[in-house]
Amino acid sequence: MDAIAVTRDDRTPRVVDLPQPEPGPGEALVRTLRVGVDGTDHEVIEGDHGGFPDGEDHLVLGHEAVGVVEDPNGTDLETGDVVAPTVRRRPNGSNEYFERGEPDMAPGGKYHERGIDGAHGFMAEYFTSPAEFLVPVPDALADVGFLVEPASVSEKAFEHAFASRSAFDWRPESALVLGNGSLGLLTLAMLDARGDFERTYCLGRRDRPDPTIEFIEKVGATYVDSRETPVPEIPDVHEPVDFVYEATGYPKHAFETVEALAPNGVGALLGVPEDWDFEVAGGRIHRELVLENKALVGSVNSGVGHFEAAVDALQALPEWAFDDLVTGVYDLDEFERAFADDETTIKTAVQFADR
Repeated sequence: MDAIAVTRDDRTPRVVDLPQPEPGPGEALVRTLRVGVDGTDHEVIEGDHGGFPDGEDHLVLGHEAVGVVEDPNGTDLETGDVVAPTVRRRPNGSNEYFERGEPDMAPGGKYHERGIDGAHGFMAEYFTSPAEFLVPVPDALADVGFLVEPASVSEKAFEHAFASRSAFDWRPESALVLGNGSLGLLTLAMLDARGDFERTYCLGRRDRPDPTIEFIEKVGATYVDSRETPVPEIPDVHEPVDFVYEATGYPKHAFETVEALAPNGVGALLGVPEDWDFEVAGGRIHRELVLENKALVGSVNSGVGHFEAAVDALQALPEWAFDDLVTGVYDLDEFERAFADDETTIKTAVQFADR
């Protein structure tokens, strides 16, 4: 079968010929429909994140997938079911995080991540997976089912952020998304569909005309140009916000989020920064957290429940959001275009088969 992989000697993605996998006990065989491309894939390609499976000279890419069950292999699934696979898998035997159904809370060394770290991904004509990690997707979402994984990451962040405010009567009105990449824009649309916030903002660094700015304003949010209004100045120019979703990986944003928050607000940090030493106003930030009852939560990956919530969230989005967000779906013979990056690109995917 055809797959897209990188090798230890050459990290340029290329089509390779691999044997079709055989499902083991409790696993189903899935025919891949589409696989999304995101920033993590580019980090893996550059060698900045993840690692190869033990004893393998290649890594099949891709962690945002949707497919159709080809062989249920005795599981509760049925042939033709549309499914989205979760990402984390048991490393070498089970551990307490997987046993209690919380692999997304496992620390490093307690998991493999398909297409990222220690396990092959889904950018292939077929893949196998334990049925417990395959989440049903409605047929109507088959074409955009690769968005379930990134949406699930946001659903987990929402869950943890709202849980941190659950000890009191929190009534948020405003939200700010830091980052106008594909995850930030998808999250912005999800926040709008949730109806929790009366006013939303999205921070970026782009000049008009620009498709991401058009998306932001079409959602009904306000675009904030960080070159004109840095994060700490947002409360003065716009308003202090109740919820901040950070998706930039820019290290200073973690601390600046505290300054952007309204009293009782919470910030969810999802970006993964590189090492960078810099000075911060530690005393002032500490004081803000304490005296204004503010909170920061970190969040990474997601579990089955978050995938299920993501399916519901995607069903609530208007059709135009998918049309504007997904700027390119490419067949295998032109898959390189899915990894290209320019000012018109928001979200891309590689297509392996039709529904």
